[in-house]
Amino acid sequence: MMYTIIMIVCIAIVLFIAAIFGFAVSKGYDYKHTVDPHPEDEEADAPDVWEHEDKKN
Repeated sequence: MMYTIIMIVCIAIVLFIAAIFGFAVSKGYDYKHTVDPHPEDEEADAPDVWEHEDKKN
């Protein structure tokens, strides 16, 4: 009898942890992920200040 109760409790704990894991994975996929622009891309869009100063000299 005691073995049956322990097995039921263990199975319930495993199912609970599996449900929490599934919920966390589902929530992670629903999250809108964004990526910051690459620093080299930002530099290409910005005017080159040093280049203009070299031409003045």
